[in-house]
Order: sequence, then structure tokens, then C-alpha cells
Amino acid sequence: MRLGYHTGYWSAGPPPGAQEAVLGAEQLGFDSVWTAEAYGSDALTPLAWWGARTSRIRLGTAIAQISARTPTAAAMAALTLDHLSGGRFVLGLGASGPQVVEGWYGQPYPKPLARTREYVSIVRQVLAREAPVTFDGQFYRLPLPADEGSGLGKALRSTVHPLRADLPIHLAAEGPRNIAMSAEIADGWLPLFYSPRMDGEYRTLLAEGFAKRAPGLSPVEDFEVVATVPVVLGADVESAADSVRPFIALYAGGMGAKGANFHRDVLDRLGYADACDEIQAHYLSGDRARAAAAVPLELVQDIALVGTVEDIRAQLPAWEGTAVTTMLVQADPRTLPAIADALRAPA
Repeated sequence: MRLGYHTGYWSAGPPPGAQEAVLGAEQLGFDSVWTAEAYGSDALTPLAWWGARTSRIRLGTAIAQISARTPTAAAMAALTLDHLSGGRFVLGLGASGPQVVEGWYGQPYPKPLARTREYVSIVRQVLAREAPVTFDGQFYRLPLPADEGSGLGKALRSTVHPLRADLPIHLAAEGPRNIAMSAEIADGWLPLFYSPRMDGEYRTLLAEGFAKRAPGLSPVEDFEVVATVPVVLGADVESAADSVRPFIALYAGGMGAKGANFHRDVLDRLGYADACDEIQAHYLSGDRARAAAAVPLELVQDIALVGTVEDIRAQLPAWEGTAVTTMLVQADPRTLPAIADALRAPA
């Protein structure tokens, strides 16, 4: 199981020490570093800026929102970053949720799976560069039909030859059908709130997608599962868990509308529906402290690694037996050397 480093979201501005953290991750032998976007900083610019001083580590977006840019614009950014990085870019895509898509991008949010499927198909056309890009889908049409525009649109092929026609595309997915679709059409899956307890179910869903996989895609044995995992070193399990509780409370209670929170749905399937009811109630009432306090320790331990070095080493074997190929560490960058040592040492 490889290690990656997730730089996370920006708050009011650039995270202090981010460049040093990225360089440190490369020096520590991490396989990849990943950025995020919501409705503030974008995922591509920081990756290019910070990644410019690296030479080996892979550079991924976790995730670039499909509503933020058209499929061809995403493909342009991907092939550009891949050239500039010498073939180290990974395009991680996700549909986001209706609050962001409709509130920030001013776009409707129908059928996210079907829309994602069309999006990936167009990106792959651009990267293959076998012919001018054409697509006649429910959500994307290239060129735009004459009766919907000036009639002057024409099918175009990228002027730039992609460095890799098979540049990897990963999908963020939380629902069962979306997870299966990732295995069907993508080169990797970016799960949030992965739990070793759910590994059997996740493998079944991936297998469903692999059974429908087109023969021209990357081999199934090369498929990646890059799971974001909070890792907190502390004096004991309970105090370390306190650092993760606000993160869980945000996603369970504040990310997405009530009744339309895909992140919370994952935690419900883990068996924490009652706890999530309480977390969400506190969060929506504005009491974030009580929302965080309502996160059970068992939930933290299900989806994170917390405690002393010895605690983390004791929890690690459960993860090593899963489908996860890369543990995407979400942590205080100052603790990365100790975390790398803990995760690589024999349990």
C-alpha cells in the first residue's frame, strides 16, 4: 500500500507551509500529492505551483469538480499539466453536490452518474487525439448543434499532442452505483470515509464495474483505490480523535442539504445513522462544538488512524488487507515524517 499526501482545502488563504509539505512528502518517498476544490481555491493552480519544484511525486486532483469546467477544458488542463510535470498528473474528477453545483456554478444537478459518464468519455476522446472531438449526449454536445448557436461550430482536435493518451482518470464516488461505475470507466476510485469493515462490499461493487469494463481501458490489475484517511498522532486515542471529530461533523452535518448529503449517506451505511442525526441537528442549529462532540470514537476509528505510533501500527493491518492501493494521508504536515515511519514499520 503506497502513501499519498492530501493538502486539503484552503481556508481564508493559502495554507501556511504547503510548499514545504509537498517537498517533504516527496523526500519521504510518498507516491503522490493531491489537491482539492470546493468554492474557493481551485485544484489545478496550486498543484502546478507546488508541484513545479518536485521531480518524482505524482500530482493529482482530489477532486476537480466536473461542473467547474467543460470536459474539453478539463482535458486541456490535464494534458498541459502532464506535459509540464513529465507525465506525473492524475485527473481526479467528481460531481460534487447540488448545493455547490446549483449555488456556486449556477448549473442544474440532474443525473450525476450519466453526466459523469459523458464527461469522462469526452476527456478520453481529447487525450486519444485520434479524430476531431464529437459527442451527442444528453448533457454535452460537440459541436453545438446549429439550431442552438451560430451554426459555425466545427469539430476540433487538440493542437497539442498529449504526452500520454492513457493519462489516468480517477473518480470520486460514494454511492454504490457510482463506485461500480468508477471500476467500469475510470482508472481509479477516490473514496472518502473508507472503512476496512466495508471492504467486502466495496470489492463486490468494484467487481460489478470490472465485469462491464471496456477492453481498451487500463488493466483491472492496475486499477487504483486512493482512499483519503485522516491520520493524527497524539498522546492517546481519545485526544487524537478530537482532531478528527470536527472534520467528520462538517461532512455529516454541514456538507450538503438535509436529506441530500452524500457524505452522510456513507456514514449511515457504516451503521451510524442515529449518531449522524444528532450531529446534523447540532450542526444545522449552528452549534458546531456539540456536533463534533457527538461524533462517536468508534466512527473515528472506523475511517481514520488515531493515537500514538503504537496505536496506529496496531490499527494498520486492517487497512493492509483492503482493496486500498494508496492511503491518502490527511494530516498536520509537521507530523508527516513520524506518520511515514509509523505506517511503514511492521505491525
